Amino acid sequence: MFKTTLNKGIFIPSMVFILLVSITSVIYPQAADEILNIIKRFIFINLNWVYIWAVTFFVIFLIFLLFSKYGDIRLGNNDSRPEHSFFSWMSMLFAAGMGIGLMYFGVAESIQHYSSEVFGMEHYVNKAKNAQLYTFFHWGIHAWAIYAVVGLSLSYFAYRLKLPLSLRSCFYPLLKDKIKGKWGNVIDVFALCSTFFGITTTLGFGVVQINSGLQFLNIVPDTSFTYQIIIVGVLVSLAILSALTGVDKGIKILSNINVILVLSLLLFVLILGPTVFLIGSFTEGIGNYINNFFNLTFGTHVYDQETLPWFYDWTILYWAWWISWSPYVGLFIAKISKGRTIREFIVAVLLIPTIFNFIWMTVFGNSAIWFDINVAGGALSSLASNPDALMFRFLEYLPLSSIASFMTIIIVIIFFVTSADSGIFVMNNIATKNAVRSPKWQTTLWGSLLAILSLLLLNAGGLKALQSMTLITALPFSVIMILFTVSLIKALSIDQSYYDRNFSKTTIPWSGRLWKDRLRQIVETKDSKSVNVFIDTVVKSAFTDLQAEFAKNGVTATINYFEDDSKIEIEIKYDMVNDFIYGVASTSKIASNYLVDENNFPKIKERGIYFPKAYFGDTREGYDIQYFTKTELISDVLKHYDRFLDIISEERNEMFISSDSNGIVP
Repeated sequence: MFKTTLNKGIFIPSMVFILLVSITSVIYPQAADEILNIIKRFIFINLNWVYIWAVTFFVIFLIFLLFSKYGDIRLGNNDSRPEHSFFSWMSMLFAAGMGIGLMYFGVAESIQHYSSEVFGMEHYVNKAKNAQLYTFFHWGIHAWAIYAVVGLSLSYFAYRLKLPLSLRSCFYPLLKDKIKGKWGNVIDVFALCSTFFGITTTLGFGVVQINSGLQFLNIVPDTSFTYQIIIVGVLVSLAILSALTGVDKGIKILSNINVILVLSLLLFVLILGPTVFLIGSFTEGIGNYINNFFNLTFGTHVYDQETLPWFYDWTILYWAWWISWSPYVGLFIAKISKGRTIREFIVAVLLIPTIFNFIWMTVFGNSAIWFDINVAGGALSSLASNPDALMFRFLEYLPLSSIASFMTIIIVIIFFVTSADSGIFVMNNIATKNAVRSPKWQTTLWGSLLAILSLLLLNAGGLKALQSMTLITALPFSVIMILFTVSLIKALSIDQSYYDRNFSKTTIPWSGRLWKDRLRQIVETKDSKSVNVFIDTVVKSAFTDLQAEFAKNGVTATINYFEDDSKIEIEIKYDMVNDFIYGVASTSKIASNYLVDENNFPKIKERGIYFPKAYFGDTREGYDIQYFTKTELISDVLKHYDRFLDIISEERNEMFISSDSNGIVP
């Protein structure tokens, strides 16, 4: 029998949209590119502020969480611990997040900024500094903040609240059980399509770079489509095989190997390149980045019209690109982050990759600029428009360039495979609503779709159209991500309150003598009528006895009655200080849907649960007194009266106890 774990409500709409956009881009690549590019340009020019404010908000939000009381909350049970070692965790995070991008833009971005006409009027030193500064900006904290918001939200709701590892779960505090229906499907369809488009375009461009490197090493004679078919076929097959083995085996092993290779290549260039210059430029670059952090963050180039096209094509495009990739990367980061604390997650995901990216971009980008100025005579700058070959041309200026180029190709291949296999894993996860086990043919299906569509688009020239489509989807998803943060902070505040909540003050004087009565009171739900009866009998009798006893001791106490018997208070008036007030009022709270529907609990007649709540004249927060006996209530009033006398006897409290600032009784 044909078995599948695919959810029809997610898989079918997603496939229809993916195939419609892809086939249109293949048949009408130029027309599709023109139409989508018009939409993209409109968004970048007129709505770029949405991206600026959204990304800025994500950075501020994460910094707030980092230093807040919520930082100690664990992504899982309080006793859970990480499933992966720190090294493996970081390795997989890099492989999924920016692997191919680092190889593709490590040299290319710095050279392109350096040779850009935007900085053409400046001295070459300032051009080099600006090239490093903007590269840091595009690959630094802001980029990883986007991934961290999605990854953190998914991790929290999946492992802390035991919801499915799905984007729909991030809306639970806002939509509740509606996430199980069509609204949840819409969210997951959007995430699946965005993920598919992002991976397809990235893999398409990755194939071109691999092909270019193989030609450079004379392994293949040219960069024809035939060789690209072979490359995709081999690498996607490896990705499918890796995905079938799961995160703990294939993806983790390949990621660990690649990080070792990446570090080796980094040290190779650092040691054999202009070492002193690189160390000095890294130090100065960090200072330049910190000094310009806020200007870069809020910069819109509105006062410098000549730089606006550059701003749209770089900063805004990058923010849109990271946002469009965040469903995929965020889901994968969440999958491997169970057991970490929120503070640990933010530090690791936000700061450590940023520092590594800065080192990488300095070593490769600044080395290329140094060689271009001092050795190549501008030869590298002249290749700025050909980023596919730029990395390999740069390595020619180093000793053992053939070995370095071969290592670069191996790294790009492994990044290609790890990006594809983690992408396959994430897409199947979305389409199956986080099914525990899926048949192997589904993994093969996703890999085959990636291979076929990326090749068709590459051959027809439709990758740019698909890239534009991916960037367009970033606009609505940036709004969705903001809602993630609203939902997350709401959940975290409830989480903190839940674990910080102590026993009810009502239970403090309890002994085991009245345990049967206590049990009956606990399981008995209170309506407004029963609470009013409690106030009119137990509370009223306690206040009456207190009033009589106060009178015997020379203190005049007044009992204030209110209409409908829902409120009563005992008051002792003073001339120079605040009056002493202890009151009890009928208060309600909305019952949880789970409590209303729970069979193992007395049925709730009203949607609200009522209870008698104490309040005080100084507007301190009151508490539930429904389990107090008459004598326990009298004792509680006297405790507060003793506190009142103790406070007014201290000179330092004068500003709080003056009768000019009597509290308003709720």
